[in-house]
Amino acid sequence: MPRPLIENGRVELRLRPEDKATLTRAAAIKRVDLTGYILDAVLPKAQADIAEAERLQLSERDSLRVLALLENPPAAPDRLVRVAKAGFTLP
Repeated sequence: MPRPLIENGRVELRLRPEDKATLTRAAAIKRVDLTGYILDAVLPKAQADIAEAERLQLSERDSLRVLALLENPPAAPDRLVRVAKAGFTLP
């Protein structure tokens, strides 16, 4: 039966004993605790992954198309103009 989720900032890892020993030894060499050692290694990677996922990359062709549309936007369709003049608002 799964344990209830309690948001207390804890994360549990299941490691092979030899992996834990390696991490613990490396942390001791750097004179930080195991949590600090893991966070120092993992947080920059997590931040880079988030930044990459949130960044939109366009090809040169698409970039030029976007710039051209910004400089010369197409005319609004008649239906949109009518709705705007009628003062329509979304609920």
